[in-house]
Amino acid sequence: MRVLRPRRIEFFEPYPVKILLVKLSSLGDVVHALPVVQDIRAVVPGAQIDWVVEKSFAPLLAEHAGIHRIIACEIRRWRHSFWTTATWREWRAFRVQLQHDAYDAVIDLQGLAKSALVARLARLAPGGKRCALANQTEGSGYEAPTRWVADVAIRIAPHTAAVQRSRELAARALGYTLQAAPDYGLKTDSSHMDRAQTAPENIANQVALVHGTSRADKEWPPGHWLELGQRLNAAGFQVVLPHGNARELATSQAIAQALNASQPGNAVVWPLLPLDALMQALAQCAGVIGVDSGVSHIAVALDLPHVQLYNFDTAWRTGPDTGGRQVSVFAQPAPTVQAVWQAWLACLALHRQAAA
Repeated sequence: MRVLRPRRIEFFEPYPVKILLVKLSSLGDVVHALPVVQDIRAVVPGAQIDWVVEKSFAPLLAEHAGIHRIIACEIRRWRHSFWTTATWREWRAFRVQLQHDAYDAVIDLQGLAKSALVARLARLAPGGKRCALANQTEGSGYEAPTRWVADVAIRIAPHTAAVQRSRELAARALGYTLQAAPDYGLKTDSSHMDRAQTAPENIANQVALVHGTSRADKEWPPGHWLELGQRLNAAGFQVVLPHGNARELATSQAIAQALNASQPGNAVVWPLLPLDALMQALAQCAGVIGVDSGVSHIAVALDLPHVQLYNFDTAWRTGPDTGGRQVSVFAQPAPTVQAVWQAWLACLALHRQAAA
């Protein structure tokens, strides 16, 4: 198995290529891979780019104009009921969708056995290649079938950030050089964009507090959220609180109740929103403050003023890196409210300065 060296693939020239990206989950990982689409479109404007993803994350990809076809699967659910007739029926339907087109390149951006299986089942055009990671990078999952299935396995430096890993893998697989900063390509409501450009000081005064995360050890203390919310209210911001499950809803309600005790309307609990609606709602906000989670990474993709909180020194890998409007704050056992507040004020000032 050889390692592909950066070069321009000749089949780009005669006709638009068909490229399949495989990044199934989780939400944050899918967001981190989004810039790959814009990278490819910049080099091959006529390319057809399809993406295989878990069904629950498909609505987010639907907000990206550069993705031609979203092929949804439910491997997470299927593996717990693989023996049922219903699951086999759904699996066969998925394979039909997956093999509808023949691809010039299939790129496994995930590096797990399940993504390798999907890449293997995809249909190649004559001369097409399956490309994947040749090694694990720090803090990321990796399983050996990834390189067993690949026609071309590409080694990435172990100490590589999540966004850069996907971008570099695709660039080396397709033979182009990365030049621009990451462009996540998400479509947002045009009226919001016009409002932000004409009157940056008067854009929506809501700040979303993203407290929910899949890991308890990534959470921020409830009292810290309340104090932060009080500071935001005193500065003229309304706090909005998204949630993704019953536990997060209870936390949002508790924070909102405490903030609204001094003045009704200080905080609003959002209803449970599908990903596309959640993304558009976040885009209307003045900014987002949140823990390391998929929703926080959407805030990065939207280029909002954003502070991301870390109880572990892993921000180098998954945290924002956009020159000041978005920052990560790390401390153990957890960042202080004062540190987060100062970071927020700095992000907001830079954003307003850039928009003026």
